[in-house]
Amino acid sequence: MTDDEAMALALEQARRAAAQGEVPVGAVVLHQGRVVGTGANAPIALCDPTAHAEIVALRAAAQALGNYRLEDCELFVTLEPCVMCSGAMLHARVSRVVYGAADQKTGAAGSVVDLFARGGLNHHTSVRGGVLGEACGALLRDFFLQQRQAQAGARVPLREDALRTPAGCFAGLADYPWQGRYIRSLPSLAGLSMHYLDERGQGDADPLTLLCVHGAQGWSYNFRTLLPVWLEAGHRVVAVDLPGFGMSDKPKKEGAHSPAWHRTVLDEFVQALQLHDIVLVLQGLGGLLALDLPRRAPARYRGLVAVDASFSGAVAMRPNGGPWPAKWQHAQARQAVQLLQQEPRKDAADAPFPDAGHRAGPRAFLRWTTDTWEVPDWPAAQPPAAASGSATLARQLLDGFAVGYSRP
Repeated sequence: MTDDEAMALALEQARRAAAQGEVPVGAVVLHQGRVVGTGANAPIALCDPTAHAEIVALRAAAQALGNYRLEDCELFVTLEPCVMCSGAMLHARVSRVVYGAADQKTGAAGSVVDLFARGGLNHHTSVRGGVLGEACGALLRDFFLQQRQAQAGARVPLREDALRTPAGCFAGLADYPWQGRYIRSLPSLAGLSMHYLDERGQGDADPLTLLCVHGAQGWSYNFRTLLPVWLEAGHRVVAVDLPGFGMSDKPKKEGAHSPAWHRTVLDEFVQALQLHDIVLVLQGLGGLLALDLPRRAPARYRGLVAVDASFSGAVAMRPNGGPWPAKWQHAQARQAVQLLQQEPRKDAADAPFPDAGHRAGPRAFLRWTTDTWEVPDWPAAQPPAAASGSATLARQLLDGFAVGYSRP
């Protein structure tokens, strides 16, 4: 196993830590090229000041090998180890330490002090730094930026007729490591704070912008299994929490919500972020609200996707002709509406709603059954059914919009 491959495994552990609200540091221990211990940073969850990723990984390796001496072992960690962890590695007689990002505040492998270079110690460990350093550092930077934004959001004035879900309600959500953003400047929000994700992949010369809109029983968290696929392919993904949902401010009264207001919010949001080459990804009744966005600004949109409640099926539409992938089947616009009338089952749905007072938005959405939904008159098709909630559907949708496309 190469150093890059081992560090990639450590990065997986770091992402697990971030998903649990811990500082994203991860570590793996290899014995003669075989993984014998892994560790994700966990001092908060375990109420243990020593539960750094390196210590967790060392403990796991010692148990796996049946020996506290970890000779012939290498430890890979995403952040330069501190004094405590460096001392533990020397005590365990680890033969080699490899880290990703340097730590200019507490690093004990050369940045602040260098325990590994002290000649008086009875064990010597070789050290290599900077392996996948940019990726390791970016994960940390994004985490702390998100923390600062959350703290800043807590200081944003809250309208008297609205509620804001406490940040603690979202602690520990799995598979949701992305940086949240907030916007208050839209005229239609009138001072409400609206949360959204805006993530960009790397390397695609002609990226799509996948704009995700949730239903009455969900929020941006619903799309977490699709985001990694689209980002890895180099596209931009924007997932919004409509007012009254997710991490956005929540008007207290159901009467504050209307289809026209939410459509206006979405329209202003698209303009404010200057989104283009958009593929709308819609689910549930919130998706129905967004169906007519392409009619308002057709030049911004490449297509539309209605996904079912379980993320196992979809209807895709686009304004231009051209072939869909061979295994796709012809569909009609009304089938998209049928999919959007299915609300997803609860999936972390209670997190934004600690009590009934926070649920005015969902209650209002579920009453809008008589509204007229404007569906674009575009050619439509269906990809093959995928496993419920899997990333397969995300890949199929990318394939569908890559085939036979020409700009209008």
